Amino acid sequence: MSTEISDAVVVPSNQAHTGKGLGTGNPADEFVIEPPRKRTTRTPRRTRTNFEMLAWLFMRLSGVVLVVLILGHLLIMLVLDGGVSKVGFAFVAGRWASPFWQGWDLTMLWLAMLHGANGLRQVINDYAEKDSTRLWLKGLMGTATVFTVLLGTLVIFTFDPNI
Repeated sequence: MSTEISDAVVVPSNQAHTGKGLGTGNPADEFVIEPPRKRTTRTPRRTRTNFEMLAWLFMRLSGVVLVVLILGHLLIMLVLDGGVSKVGFAFVAGRWASPFWQGWDLTMLWLAMLHGANGLRQVINDYAEKDSTRLWLKGLMGTATVFTVLLGTLVIFTFDPNI
């Protein structure tokens, strides 16, 4: 008798997805965990960067910072400063005269755009099936993100109330 573990019980993925399962009649048999894939000569032992881990970490940290920035923004704009009816050109001019508020709004803009672009990148990776579609969608998303961040930064720093 051999003590080796056999893959005979594991159903190949094409059979597992047909709903046939192991043929025992148990509905839970359709959900079979496949064995891990073996490394090939083309599979590197270690990737060059930990980009996905850093992107995951960025999403968590930027999300926490964005909650603070946005709730602070809403509290100040809607509650402490008298509501939306007070917001106008003069209000924005007075607010952006202060480097503190420029920094606050710039940080909020950058984090929100990069957080959203990173999330959209994940959605594109999950749902775009063809590599060419994925490439075009990510390129379009990256272009829109860079354009919006640059334009927003330009507006915040070059805002002139004397127009």
